[in-house]
Amino acid sequence: MAETDLPKSLVVVDHPLVLHKLTLMRDKNTPSAVFRQLLREISLLLAYEVARDLPMTTQTIETPLAEMEAPILKGKKLVIVSILRAGNGLLEGMLDLMPSARIGHIGLYRDPVTLQPVEYYFKVPADIEERPVIVVDPMLATGNSTSYAIHKLKEKGAKDVRLVCLLAAPEGVRRVASQHPDVPIYTAAVDRCLNDHGYIVPGLGDAGDRMFGTK
Repeated sequence: MAETDLPKSLVVVDHPLVLHKLTLMRDKNTPSAVFRQLLREISLLLAYEVARDLPMTTQTIETPLAEMEAPILKGKKLVIVSILRAGNGLLEGMLDLMPSARIGHIGLYRDPVTLQPVEYYFKVPADIEERPVIVVDPMLATGNSTSYAIHKLKEKGAKDVRLVCLLAAPEGVRRVASQHPDVPIYTAAVDRCLNDHGYIVPGLGDAGDRMFGTK
């Protein structure tokens, strides 16, 4: 996808450490245990970027030497919503950086024929409308499942929603950006295209299967 075709809501986190770890994850010979560890490490780096503009305030504290007005996050702690099952790989690394975050889960699977999302589980904090929300899913392929998940969160009242994925296809980026132009998309790379089965090419295969060793 040419740079001019990229929607303004897309942020590509092309830090050298992210790209290096992503290359190791793409390698089909990388074992599941190493794949999981790399995903956890990359997710921490992505979390750093997605949290860069969280609202701040100040708080009066005393250091060992003096009183000061110190910066601190404003408002309620954010919510990280994992799109099951592969989203949990990104969730774990983000919790290393933001351990006080609330957690939500959306269980979806993609119908192999229609490529449309089918929901089987949905559980998020009751006051999600008062919290920033980070949606995590390693692969933004067709964008159908992700767009559906964001729509469900907005139905529950979520107003400040950000999406974090490891890899994205142009088709998925365009779909999410067209249906949710208010949602910034953070990813480590935008790959060439989708194949006939809806997989990202060159991609890294099925992230869930590679995480859990199920194929």
